Amino acid sequence: MSAGKPAWLAEGLALLAEQGAPAVTLDRLCERMGMSKGSFYHHFGSMPKYRRGLLSHFEVEHTTAIIDAVQALAELPARERLGRLVVEAIKDTGPDLEIAMRAWAKQDPEAASVQGRVDATRIAYLRDLCHEAGHPQPEQMATLLYVMWIGAAHLMPPLPGAQLRGLYEAMLALLDRPTSYASAIEESAP
Repeated sequence: MSAGKPAWLAEGLALLAEQGAPAVTLDRLCERMGMSKGSFYHHFGSMPKYRRGLLSHFEVEHTTAIIDAVQALAELPARERLGRLVVEAIKDTGPDLEIAMRAWAKQDPEAASVQGRVDATRIAYLRDLCHEAGHPQPEQMATLLYVMWIGAAHLMPPLPGAQLRGLYEAMLALLDRPTSYASAIEESAP
């Protein structure tokens, strides 16, 4: 039996989420997959190539694919697509993978580059949706939504999915307010 590249990459992300980047070794991967090193080398050639593939796989599966799925719903209003984006972003993974990726990015320049691109892509898409939804400060709202998602991943114990969705609904309700928050703050200042 032979495992294809997607299986090796999925197992690598699972191992990364469970034990962190230092644990993603050839021996551990082969043991978990029940496969030989030859099978691994057939697909990837080396651990550095595998790690690059793993980073790319993370970016595609946990950013690009999610954005594409929401963009496929272009006929829906932006506010509803934002809600769908939240559901898609939190449904498949717990916080462990995101935390492990950020820890890896702190130690490895290539992982840092990918994490930076992932963050920029996610925030840009949120900004576009917030702008389309009519929020007066789409950049700030997008960043706030994203920072909440990152911060929620670090809570102990992690928030249950339903509770996190509820927090996002409360945040997204701010999109429904027609007033500018900055002007409201300025007006109330002495």
